Amino acid sequence: MTDQAFATVDAQWLSLMSAARDWFATPLGKQMLQEEQRLLREELARFFGGYLVHYGPPGEFEGAGQIRCSVRLGPPLPGVQIVCEEQAWPLTEHAADVVVLQHALDFSLSPHALLREAARSVRPGGHLLVVGINPLSLWGLRRHFAGDVLRQARCIGSSRVGDWLALLGFALEKRRFGCYRPPFSSSVWQSRTARLESWGESWRMPGGGFYLLVVRKLVVGLRPLPQNRREPIGKLLPLPVVKVSRRASKHGA
Repeated sequence: MTDQAFATVDAQWLSLMSAARDWFATPLGKQMLQEEQRLLREELARFFGGYLVHYGPPGEFEGAGQIRCSVRLGPPLPGVQIVCEEQAWPLTEHAADVVVLQHALDFSLSPHALLREAARSVRPGGHLLVVGINPLSLWGLRRHFAGDVLRQARCIGSSRVGDWLALLGFALEKRRFGCYRPPFSSSVWQSRTARLESWGESWRMPGGGFYLLVVRKLVVGLRPLPQNRREPIGKLLPLPVVKVSRRASKHGA
């Protein structure tokens, strides 16, 4: 694909996604993507199926070896295989076994609509993986002072996203965090603080720069009709029968 937008693409959305893609190509962005890809590789290794759909601004994504076909959706930017709007995916309902939203909600004009579109595309029993910038971290704090595209990022908290997914019929299986190093631009300081990654992950601290939610779409099965319980009504007793005498009946006539 090229950087030229086709007629139906929202110019504001395209500009935001382009700026996000450029930021993830910087040293800070690459640092975050490297940690994300490591966690995604671990989680995707346990999934099998026919189709995996990836949506998000980052430029590189490895996919999963056990998935037969991986497809990247998004704006008309390099690396995107199927161009589409964020609220209009060209997929049928329940088309994908796994859907990955990588920073898609962070740089979205309508996060609710995007999440609904992704949820619609996941088959019952399939999985949805959501990666987002953790607002309760130094990375989330940085966006308030940054002069780059992170200032425009929504940084929706993992708990809030989890609540949205629960309403859409998903069950949370796992919540992970990563990128515990502070957002230093200097490569020297990045190297000096690299040990924080192993410490943060070993202690499962929620202060990582990004979060990863792994949720499963619940299967809606047929519910058997409730059967009315028949309460015992006691032992049936024969009713008394009045015997009418023929002689009495003659006299009465």
